[in-house]
Amino acid sequence: MHEKSMRIAAYRARKGKNTAADFAHQQAFDRAVAELVGAIRAPKEAAEWFVNENLVAAVKKRAWKKTARNPTVLAIGLAVAVILAIAVHNFLEHLKEFPGSDTAQKLLVVAGSTRISQLESVSSDAGDLSDLFFMKHHLEHYDVPPEFSRLHAIGYRVFDDEESQQVAQIEVGEKRMQLFLFPATKEKDGRAVELKGWRFVDHEGWVGAVQQHRDVYFMAAVRGRKKDLTAYLPNE
Repeated sequence: MHEKSMRIAAYRARKGKNTAADFAHQQAFDRAVAELVGAIRAPKEAAEWFVNENLVAAVKKRAWKKTARNPTVLAIGLAVAVILAIAVHNFLEHLKEFPGSDTAQKLLVVAGSTRISQLESVSSDAGDLSDLFFMKHHLEHYDVPPEFSRLHAIGYRVFDDEESQQVAQIEVGEKRMQLFLFPATKEKDGRAVELKGWRFVDHEGWVGAVQQHRDVYFMAAVRGRKKDLTAYLPNE
């Protein structure tokens, strides 16, 4: 239908008194342009686009590689990877947390920096110091668990931590192990938060095993790995 209309319009333009000359000039111009375009040689590279039917598909296949090498894309990918790594690390660290874990980690730092000259000299089983803590420092329930009570103590001290809580520290001759007794975390109503079994913390090469007895936490700390402490815990 459209072709018939075009033929009728072209016939009328060619035969019309007012349009015949202009139409003839337009036709001549169109033929000249067509001949000029036809005489232009296409570059070899462009000609291959039309000869090789697989070329377009191949370019599409390589597009993602070019995009992946883009510095902006690489930077975004790296940033996302770092964020995910931090999120995973924080999640795993959160799983290790328990009541008193923050204080226990701080005491691991104390263990690593303590020198024997800072302690009062003593020679007895670690478990026997409970009476000394009560009689001299009025510290109740600062008892060393049976798993560690038979270790030979060579020094001790009592000091206030950052929260003004009294901490008892014992150094034993075995593996330069440090034993700590400190107040348990309290609920709003003043009751100690219950901590079941042995829990572990680590910091800068030191590892600690923490247990609660009444309203006091006990921690054995040693430079090494968790297995260095589990050897003393037959139930673990």
